[in-house]
Amino acid sequence: MFYDDHTPPHFHVHYGEHKATVAIEDLRILEGRLPPRVRGLVVEWATLHQDELSQDWTRARERRPLAPIEPLE
Repeated sequence: MFYDDHTPPHFHVHYGEHKATVAIEDLRILEGRLPPRVRGLVVEWATLHQDELSQDWTRARERRPLAPIEPLE
């Protein structure tokens, strides 16, 4: 996430040469592309942490430090 980023609430994914922007609300890819396996892992992780992602989006909009989110295990 970036401070002062545009709506809708989203997060950025970087995997090798692939980049995507993923909506927090419905986990759809807004921009970019990810390999199918990577997309599945991102959706799995984001599903587990959707509330935390939303809270971090709010923190970013308020210019507060973001809270770390656990990786997928």
